[in-house]
This record gives sequence, C-alpha cells and structure tokens, in this order.
Amino acid sequence: MDNPGQKYTIPKKEELKETLTTLQYKVTQKEGTEPAFENKYWDNQRPGIYVDIVSGEPLFSSMDKFKSGTGWPSFTRPLEPQNIVEKKDWSLGGMRTEVRSKHADSHLGHVFEDGPPPSGMRYCINSAALKFIPKEKLQEKGYNEYLSLFQ
Repeated sequence: MDNPGQKYTIPKKEELKETLTTLQYKVTQKEGTEPAFENKYWDNQRPGIYVDIVSGEPLFSSMDKFKSGTGWPSFTRPLEPQNIVEKKDWSLGGMRTEVRSKHADSHLGHVFEDGPPPSGMRYCINSAALKFIPKEKLQEKGYNEYLSLFQ
C-alpha cells in the first residue's frame, strides 16, 4: 500500500502465501521468530520509517531505534501507538507481551521493560514483519507526514 492515509488493504491468506517470503509468512501469520543477527534490519542505521510488510501501516521510526545487542531491530517506542496492539503471550512458559499490528494483525515481536530512557521500553521486532521506507522515499511512497521527523 502506498498511501497510509487510505484504509489499509489486507490481502487474503492465499495472496499472502504468494507475495510474502516463507519467513515473512511464518513470522507475521504464524507467530514465528527469525534468527538473531541474521535478519535484514537488525543493524540498519539509515534514517526512515518501518511499516507493516502486510498492510503498510506505519509502526516505528529510525529515530527511536537503538542497538540492544539482541540481534533484532529494537525501538524505544512506536511511531504510531494506535497501530500497535499488545497481547499477553504465554507460549514459552512465562508471560511476555506480544506486539501485533492493529490493521493487519501481523505478529511483529515482543515488548520488554528493559530498554533505554526515556521510555524504558524495548520493542524487539522481527525484520521479516517490516518494510523499511528510507527518508528520501517517504514522499514517493505516500508517507509525507513523516518527512518532518528527519529535518
């Protein structure tokens, strides 16, 4: 989707199986996790925003990204909090907080309370759930409202 001002279009599962890679599908639709340090954005330092790979809804900004040492992209806060849904996750025997996108319901990763100031939060997100829009492409891709973040 190239215009986030419009309603988000969520493809059907059959379409997603054809358009997403096997890993992107496993992560976003089956609550999978990609390997640490072997993913697209864990060390990306370019300015821009990260959007849901399925719907294009804006999720995180490079302005809030930090090196957590975990091997996954980590952010102190969401770019658009209303596009993030948090759910309790008991899948590993203890309680964690899963992070999903609101419109596409994509599994993104988890949030922990061991991040740096000012929020103290660490949104630990799978690269496979994200699409990076570099600042120089924000206008072209329909995300003009975020240009001011990088000026």
